[in-house]
Amino acid sequence: MGDNRKPQRQERRRFLTVYGRNAVLEALEDPEMDCRILHLAKSNRSGGVVKEIQRAAQSRGLDYREHSREELARISRNGRQDQGVALDVYCPAMRELDDYLTTLNIHSDAPQRLLALDGVTNPQNMGMVIRSAAAAGVTAVLYADRGNPALGPLVIKASAGTVFRAPLLRCQSITQASKALCDSGFELYRMQAKGSRSLFDGQGFSSRALFVLGGESHGISKELSELPGENLSIPMQNGVESLNVAVSGALVAYIASTGN
Repeated sequence: MGDNRKPQRQERRRFLTVYGRNAVLEALEDPEMDCRILHLAKSNRSGGVVKEIQRAAQSRGLDYREHSREELARISRNGRQDQGVALDVYCPAMRELDDYLTTLNIHSDAPQRLLALDGVTNPQNMGMVIRSAAAAGVTAVLYADRGNPALGPLVIKASAGTVFRAPLLRCQSITQASKALCDSGFELYRMQAKGSRSLFDGQGFSSRALFVLGGESHGISKELSELPGENLSIPMQNGVESLNVAVSGALVAYIASTGN
């Protein structure tokens, strides 16, 4: 018999758990959200926002489950801020990197433009880059379990809810993912202050291109700097040393999507 655990795991990874009363209510009231299961703490007092949440769930015909406070904290993974409420939302555009690479070998003709943030830990920056990448039409954004902020309320808010629809590729780390992509024929383009060419020089990019921006404090990691690839820069004038990573990410996303 075949082992179906991997497909099941991949499907689970397409879910995000929203927590906090206002955030859950907003998700339930958004008709574009694919809400699946509502989780409530048994200790919640009836009335107020909790009653509104229950009404919104009932209007969707949504299943909801009650848990002890400890059980709910395990579901939300943030017992201090979940306010006794959590909601599972299905994200159809979210995939595992391995699944993407398998599919890529079959459908390999279309240009691929991927974006990754190496060591970016600020959730607002992460959310804004995801929003820009989705708007620009980037093929996908790599999202690492290690080295990127958790996909929680701050990322969701900064992305203006785009996280639920954005093409995200889940991976263990950006370094491991970059190596796997390079082995699959991707060209690595690192954004560096002293890159060998400008992002805007019009020379174009490889059909399979991975653009990586460094973290807020330390930039591109040593491991990624040692991988074969090309360093690109964003020209600076008037004494400006660098741009916020969210601004740089927006520029890269649009150039990557429109560049040849």
